[in-house]
Amino acid sequence: MIAKAAARPAPQPAQAPAESAPAQPPAPPEPPAGDAPAHGPVPDQPAAPDAVLPGGASFASSEQYGDGHLAAGHIAAAHLSSLVQIPTVSAWDPDDLDHESFARHRAALAAFYPRVHALQSEPVGEHGLLFRWPGRGREDVLHPFPVVLVAHQDVAPVLETDWAGDPFSGEIRDGVVHGRGAVDGKGVLVAVLDAVETLLGDGFVPERDVWLFFGADQETTGQSAERAVRRLYELGVRPWLVLDQGAGVVTDAVPGVEKQVALVGVAEKGRIGVDLYTTDAGGHAATPGRRTATGRLGRAVARVSGHAFPARVSPPTAALLERVAPGASGARGALLRLATRLSSGPLRGVAAWLVGRGGPEAWASVRTTAAVTELEGSVGATVAASSARAHVDVRVALGDTVERTVARLRRVIGDKGVELEVLGSGEPSEVSPYDGQQFTLLGEAVGSVYPDAVVAPHVQLAASDARAFTPISDHVYRLSPFVLTAEQRRAVHGAGERLSVESLARGVHFYREVLRKIPG
Repeated sequence: MIAKAAARPAPQPAQAPAESAPAQPPAPPEPPAGDAPAHGPVPDQPAAPDAVLPGGASFASSEQYGDGHLAAGHIAAAHLSSLVQIPTVSAWDPDDLDHESFARHRAALAAFYPRVHALQSEPVGEHGLLFRWPGRGREDVLHPFPVVLVAHQDVAPVLETDWAGDPFSGEIRDGVVHGRGAVDGKGVLVAVLDAVETLLGDGFVPERDVWLFFGADQETTGQSAERAVRRLYELGVRPWLVLDQGAGVVTDAVPGVEKQVALVGVAEKGRIGVDLYTTDAGGHAATPGRRTATGRLGRAVARVSGHAFPARVSPPTAALLERVAPGASGARGALLRLATRLSSGPLRGVAAWLVGRGGPEAWASVRTTAAVTELEGSVGATVAASSARAHVDVRVALGDTVERTVARLRRVIGDKGVELEVLGSGEPSEVSPYDGQQFTLLGEAVGSVYPDAVVAPHVQLAASDARAFTPISDHVYRLSPFVLTAEQRRAVHGAGERLSVESLARGVHFYREVLRKIPG
């Protein structure tokens, strides 16, 4: 168990001006009794102060990735292969969770990463893990403004008939690791752990505390992340930087841009889970009523699926356009530059329309989306359904709200015979700065691995554990440091998920650079 300790101020150079000294964090509240998290959200905390870099200098110089680093990738790939073979599938119902698989996964992590597991640690919920790597100074005194690296152990469910082979094979074939979780979850988990394990082996000590949080329900409730945030709040720390998985390093996500673009998530869309219900008398399918439950539901589904929410260019998306448009080429590049010029003026609606024409990812980046993911109806082929249900997964764009989005869905459906039930929701996250020290540090770390990549802010389309950390940190970012093609991105939560050994090697080096560059 990590003991609560009096927080210490961040180390300051002797000549630092008085106003640069960080304020002491508020005294942490008494933790709740037992292991249960306190009820209610963690209150927003003041931002961590900027680091004082010696002489105004930049961060530690970068060690460029080279062929010699690929050997570390092969070691990491063996770890990833073994972990993929353990099906830590997340489940909404705790009774459906395979606890034995999570226990085996935890044992494998302890075997692969003994130095990490020698650090101070404590469980978070049933299967989450929280480690503290003390920075320079007294080991028994917590740094009030640490760095937190986040990854998750759980993976999305699979439909085995969609896969050409075993979705949990972990096979390494032609320099690629195959299986569920290779990208989404365990790839980042391994990259973080291999980086920390090897730096510990080198005798490296970070300039300030580093916390490692590995959730076990990111694909469902995210409760372990909320518990971890509650615990850090109790300990009185306010992270200077939080880094979770996110989008990757891409070459095909922005039309007209051929250079690699590292999409650093500075925010993420909100999420709403909505069930649509219809009812009818039911009976024999040979004598259906004029408005059957399934027919009525089908019309509602068609209306939702065919509706395009209003498009808008959020400030992070406008900044993304500004950074990538100068290098765009061809007709699409010309359209991208036009969209960039229009994105901050009275014709920004036209800019959003132009951006949205770039494909499914671009379409989703400028608007709220609603996808029908589940359908239920009759219990038999000749039975008219007495009830029918559809689940709609809604991702709420920055600038929109859950309340307005649900109201719009009701108007789009336009049928009082269709009941809407909101199962769960979360507003779009706060936006982290993309002009400060933390974003600069991430950019330098990306540059050490992908020297030609453009580093740009991005609004993440999917939910992550990162959003839970925004009450205690103003600098929460999301990036999976792997080269990911459009096909690989589609395979996340789909069939054929895979990650190359080369990308994994670069991911390990990225995290080593992030850790090396952390200032005091």
